[in-house]
Amino acid sequence: MNGKKGSVIIDIQADSKTGSTPGFVKPSFFYQESLEYPSKWILDVWKFAKEDTDRVTFALKVGLACLLVSLLILCKAPYDIFGIDIIWSILTVAIMFEYTVGATFNRGFNRALGSLLAGIFAIVVIQVAISSGHIGEPYVIGVSIFFIGAITSFMKLWPSLVQYEYGFRVTLFTYCLIIVSGYRMGNPIKTAMNRLYSIAIGGLVAVLVNVLICPIWAGEKLHKELVNNFNSLADSLEECVKKYLNDDGSDHPEFAKTVMDDFPDEPAFRKCRATLNSSSTLDSLANSAKWEPPHGRFRHFFYPWFEYVKVGTVLRHCAYEVMALHGCLHSEIQAPYNLRCTFQAEILDATNQAAALLRSLGKDVSNMKWSLQTSLLNRVHSSTERLQRSIDMHSYLLTSSHEQHDHTTKPQLKQCKTLSFNQNDCLAQSADQDTSKIAAVPSELGRDTSIKRQHKRLHSWPSHDVGDFEEDGTVNAIPRMRALESTAALSLATFTSLLIELVARLDHLVEAVDRLATMAKFKPECAI
Repeated sequence: MNGKKGSVIIDIQADSKTGSTPGFVKPSFFYQESLEYPSKWILDVWKFAKEDTDRVTFALKVGLACLLVSLLILCKAPYDIFGIDIIWSILTVAIMFEYTVGATFNRGFNRALGSLLAGIFAIVVIQVAISSGHIGEPYVIGVSIFFIGAITSFMKLWPSLVQYEYGFRVTLFTYCLIIVSGYRMGNPIKTAMNRLYSIAIGGLVAVLVNVLICPIWAGEKLHKELVNNFNSLADSLEECVKKYLNDDGSDHPEFAKTVMDDFPDEPAFRKCRATLNSSSTLDSLANSAKWEPPHGRFRHFFYPWFEYVKVGTVLRHCAYEVMALHGCLHSEIQAPYNLRCTFQAEILDATNQAAALLRSLGKDVSNMKWSLQTSLLNRVHSSTERLQRSIDMHSYLLTSSHEQHDHTTKPQLKQCKTLSFNQNDCLAQSADQDTSKIAAVPSELGRDTSIKRQHKRLHSWPSHDVGDFEEDGTVNAIPRMRALESTAALSLATFTSLLIELVARLDHLVEAVDRLATMAKFKPECAI
């Protein structure tokens, strides 16, 4: 300690070898980060706006509406009429203006009804309070505020009235502001009427700007959201199945790291997950769309918006199966690669037909044209039946141990040639079968590193090598290995059964879309 009493001087010496200051006093990293942060923020804002240009349109419309009602205060003539109460117009625009036209109408209805009820209650209570005398007036006002607050707060929790929760909230705070300010400012009835006029002006400006200038319709948003869910589910199904069939076990990253990275090599998986989480979005858009007048392609009254929600619900149950397939893809125990190749043709065929049906349904909904998907549905059923027959024919491969069906190697290869679409695949499968013979050498002769690697490729063990089961050197090692091989083979049966269940649910999806097309009056087309 040097210098004056009570002061502390810390002397930071430079490094004697390098002559540089310690790293913790170097400001270069933080300075560079502070320089890069604004540009990164601007880039993020640009990407966010580019994803949906309606966001920018909405922001500009809100600014315009606020400007218009502000002119009522900035200009002298309207200010002389309404006075300071005209500021309620700005408050109404800020609260009532929503992203879509339907949501604005819904919010406006709740705002208008709540304000009207609050105004009526305030005028009645003010008359009662005035008649009670100067002494009893504040007591009447206080008791009325208590009862209005309790009743509105209780009613907005009633299940059937939850959708009007904003209206009850408006009734409460509008009533309190009108009656309290009227009591202190004098002439409460005039104050209440001026504020109701100001709220009506703000609501009218919000509705006109939202409807007449680049309207954003909730019905259009709901329509596009449902179509995107069809395409996302089809893409995710194809991506998952192709990756499952092409995964030979040679490159299997750690599961925990893959989950933390949110499966970066599977973009369609994130879309499918968004489909699962779209329930609240579809419900919100449907509730907003029912308030909208006929517009665009939706030109008749009482359009069946909630049928879109029902189709989305069935589609979401199909997405559950795709997510289950994705779980099989990343499970710790995988079916042998050559066993997956045996059923590759049938699995791919069923997958492609199911994805084609999903895209066709999405296209019909997008174009608002309906054709009975008879031919596509028959092809989906036929491909699924071929997959089931193939599994029945080769069911012994899914239950027998490696030693038990080793003598059937040649028949399996022959059947594989009849099932595969690609001759190169069969050659690769033949090579794989040759290596399986090497892997089947008795344990007395010893297993070297190369044989272990080949065994790991054919009998996919993502987290464990063959040597992990030989550490004990006991008799229990072989039975345990055999049981795990049987489990690995059964994982393929799990994958195919999930795929078959998905196809079964597609029948319900076709029925839901057919019901939507009938109620929404889609244009009929020839069956495909």
